[in-house]
Amino acid sequence: MAGSGRLAALPCGKVSKWIVLALWIVAIAVSFGPASKLTGAQENDAVSWLPGNAESTEVLKASAQFSSPDEIPAVLVYVRDSGITPADQQAVEAQVAQFGQLQDVDRKVIGPIPSEDKKALQVLVPINAGSGGWETIGERADDIRRIAAERPDGLSFHLTGPGGFAADSQEAFAGIDGKLLYSAAAVVIIILLLTYRSPVLWLLPLISAGVALFAAQAVVYLLATKADLTVNAQSAGILTVLVFGAGTDYALLLVARYREELRRHEDRHEAMAFALHRSGPAIIASGSTVVAGMLCLLLASMNSTRGLGPVAAVGIVVALLAMLTLLPALLVISGRWVFWPLRPTYGSDDHTETSVWGRIGRRIAIRPRLTWVVTSLALGAASLGMLTLDANGLTNEESFTGTPDSVVGEKVVAEHFPAGAGNPLVVVSNADKAAEVRTAMESTAGIASVAEPRTAGDLAYLEGTMTDAVDTQAAKDTVDRVRAAVHAVDGADALAGGGAAILLDTQRASNHDNKVIIPTVLGVVLLILALLLRSLLAPVLLVATVVLSFGAALGLSALVFTHVLGFGGADPSLPLFVFVFLVALGIDYNIFLMTRVHEESKVYGTRRGALIGVAATGGVITSAGLVLAGTFAVLATMPVVAFAEIGFAVALGVLLDTIVVRSVLVTALTLDIGRHMWWPSKLAQKRDPKPGEELPEEEPEPSLAGG
Repeated sequence: MAGSGRLAALPCGKVSKWIVLALWIVAIAVSFGPASKLTGAQENDAVSWLPGNAESTEVLKASAQFSSPDEIPAVLVYVRDSGITPADQQAVEAQVAQFGQLQDVDRKVIGPIPSEDKKALQVLVPINAGSGGWETIGERADDIRRIAAERPDGLSFHLTGPGGFAADSQEAFAGIDGKLLYSAAAVVIIILLLTYRSPVLWLLPLISAGVALFAAQAVVYLLATKADLTVNAQSAGILTVLVFGAGTDYALLLVARYREELRRHEDRHEAMAFALHRSGPAIIASGSTVVAGMLCLLLASMNSTRGLGPVAAVGIVVALLAMLTLLPALLVISGRWVFWPLRPTYGSDDHTETSVWGRIGRRIAIRPRLTWVVTSLALGAASLGMLTLDANGLTNEESFTGTPDSVVGEKVVAEHFPAGAGNPLVVVSNADKAAEVRTAMESTAGIASVAEPRTAGDLAYLEGTMTDAVDTQAAKDTVDRVRAAVHAVDGADALAGGGAAILLDTQRASNHDNKVIIPTVLGVVLLILALLLRSLLAPVLLVATVVLSFGAALGLSALVFTHVLGFGGADPSLPLFVFVFLVALGIDYNIFLMTRVHEESKVYGTRRGALIGVAATGGVITSAGLVLAGTFAVLATMPVVAFAEIGFAVALGVLLDTIVVRSVLVTALTLDIGRHMWWPSKLAQKRDPKPGEELPEEEPEPSLAGG
């Protein structure tokens, strides 16, 4: 105990607190440069998102001999409902020449291609995004629109295809880091002001979270540039939300315990030492559980999902470090006045047991079994909404909350050209079998035409235009038929890829990841809880409540997505991301509550300990849940459906976790089961005091504060 006491005293010693502050000032100065470069280190190309072993990924790599793997075709469509005129044709031909002179357009521009109904012209502009990713695509899209603006009156224009969608995605994610940072900070400020009712105190957790974010971004940047860690717009955005949300959660728990100890200790350094000694293990256990859960994402086959694991883990580790060192130092340096106007003075009364959650706990204690049975049934009923969740992928049209030009253009292309025009199904094979492979492709239902094969060395490259839009189920079915046909060509070693194949492989990889990662996360969380609580029954019940909470959140979210927000479906990765975030973060609140119950049960028995635990932690858990839900809800404001769905579902799940599951369901279960909750540890043998029986007093602990 002495060792842990000295460690707890480091950030709050009379001299060491200044050393801790100085070290963090140096850290933020060193981190500023790398953190500001994180956006430039992001990889938003197809390979960085795709499964590493998928057939479509192999095709992208093999196609590098025929065109750059960074090349993304932009589909331009010109339309005049009364029919294309000679002046229209001449104007578009002149623009094609200008498109070919643009920076990053390395190969010949194709077109204009007339439609059969003579009402539309199509142009294909191959843009080499290079290392710039979709930032480059966005810049070239602006150039294309500028050139196309000089066209005859009455001739409409749209930019679509892979290049158009990449440009619209780039615009949707433009400035995401700043938007999420400022929005998350605003949410945290509002909730901290309401929680602390102090005009000053909220600054310290916010400063600590901001410092943690910059430090985490710097570490992630170094890993991305030096250790080949895949970072994209999705993981970078979630990093911001996670550090602010989880970091503030840890701050709330620490400050709540520090406030308690300030009433018991005259010296604020000693009060912080006790607060760290008592709440530190719970905070570290909570953070470790989140880190372990996030690292389970390394088992994913999807590159984007696998990359998110270490990014999120780094964020949590840095947030933990900041909240257990920088924040205590700032609080102790500031003194008691920082709580003004509600300063916790030495010897003042603690009104914990008369708080709202203290009263709720006593109400639950009247009929604990009825409470947990009814609550479980209600959550179970909400989980049935999962049956309506369509997580088989989003079409291009369904991917945005609005209607960008690429979506409009896709519809126009489908009206006048084969729906798959501009986004072909690509097949690579051995060059000596190219003719047979082309025949197999052409004879496959769903293929409108196949271009002449191109050869390079011993490889052949074929492009097939599909009759259906690439993001439809019909196109995915065509991919399966083509794969079966070309795989059957003996000695061809043919592989099929392209836009539709990428979507199909992504969907299947996500389904695989769900089956692998979800059970793994549950096992890891169960093990950590068992070690922390020294029990087998309590961890099983707690994990069961987390799963029930996840089911209810996803079920209710599915109903809202379909019947309120009108979303057309969900990304295949949605169930996995929601599960990992809710289980890993939701278990935090289990740990906050049950470690306190475990601590009090040693003195007062389990049932009395449960009431003290919910009274002491109910308020801080609710506040922490509001912060985390608010920060994730920021994602729901983005114009990208996948992000909006993750933000909404996680925010709803966190609220259910903190208000219903943790503080009501878990408390009711603990009150009903009593000391047996800790089976098979010795604490399971400690009987609960009978009504009216005198309770023992806590023994004073030795001083932990240091100089």
